[in-house]
Amino acid sequence: MKFFLIDFNGNTYVEKVNNLQNIYFSFPSFSNHNFKSGKKCFIIQKSPISYLKYKKAFNKVIKEIKKGNTYLLNLTFPTKIKTNCSLMEIFASSQAPFKLFFKDRFVCFSPERFVKIDNNKIYTYPMKGTIDASIKNAKEKILTNTKEMAEHTMVVDLLRNDLGIIGKNVKVNKFRFIDKIKAGDKELLQVSSEIEATLNNWQKNWIDIIQQMLPAGSVTGTPKKKTVEIIKQTEKYHRGFYTGIFGITDEKTFLDSAVIIRYIEKKDGLFYYKSGGGITIDSDPKDEYEELIKKVYIPN
Repeated sequence: MKFFLIDFNGNTYVEKVNNLQNIYFSFPSFSNHNFKSGKKCFIIQKSPISYLKYKKAFNKVIKEIKKGNTYLLNLTFPTKIKTNCSLMEIFASSQAPFKLFFKDRFVCFSPERFVKIDNNKIYTYPMKGTIDASIKNAKEKILTNTKEMAEHTMVVDLLRNDLGIIGKNVKVNKFRFIDKIKAGDKELLQVSSEIEATLNNWQKNWIDIIQQMLPAGSVTGTPKKKTVEIIKQTEKYHRGFYTGIFGITDEKTFLDSAVIIRYIEKKDGLFYYKSGGGITIDSDPKDEYEELIKKVYIPN
């Protein structure tokens, strides 16, 4: 069994699971630890980018959209936080389908699978569109929201094209279904889709196949190449491992991987939580700024 980690810029780390040191992970089917914590971790203080600075970046993205250089761009920023827990305590106590603790440098508790390979079939599950489950008629509101519909459709189309580069017989099995996820004390409804393709002899070059699909479309935008250029010019910070991917594979019959979101990084003894959301022509800057801050949470 091998573990792999690829950052936003494509830098790749691959190691046998048995050789990992100070790296712990959890997948729905497999984990390399049995840590449990009775401690409830929470964020004491958030110090996000100012709304003025955010709006300046937002306006630059809208200008690029109007030029036709991008149609959807995932705009993110780091938020300095204070928490009552260490990274290891957060890893042990947080609840998520995909979790990663990496050498006391960062922790990730992600709800989003990147790709899964089962024999010769590859699946991807783009997630776009979130709403507080406690809102009246939340499911109907998120599924009928024009902006959310457009954003999700663009990401599905992008991921469908990505699978077409590496596979054949691409099809969307499920379009815009609802998942429930924990967000601190809240429950959120998350809109996802499932896309499938067929692979041939993926075992020989699995790392190349994965790299051809990166960076992940759900955390970049479309068209991908130009959108990534605009992201780097606009955000003006290094995402690093944030919005990269991590995964495991036996190099024979299966591979599973997740997008590195819901991410806390430790730098010079301080904690930074990186978050953001998709910007389209219909986006409202205040709504997007509030979403960036709302996504700063620890799911217990």
